[in-house]
Amino acid sequence: MNSPTTGLRVASIIFAIFFLGHVLRLISHASVMIGIHHIPMWVSVVALIIAGLLSIWMWRLSNLKGIA
Repeated sequence: MNSPTTGLRVASIIFAIFFLGHVLRLISHASVMIGIHHIPMWVSVVALIIAGLLSIWMWRLSNLKGIA
């Protein structure tokens, strides 16, 4: 279980789940409040892009040869 490949794939799946959560927020137009602050939709767009890129990047890294 200490394989870097496994760790990268788990992290990739976690980022993919965050990506899907932001997609669902954008589709459903759900509002998010943290305390008294309203979080605008553009924050989810930025987070969606970052989470998607990190997920793809980590999954591709896990497929490289030479990783234990």
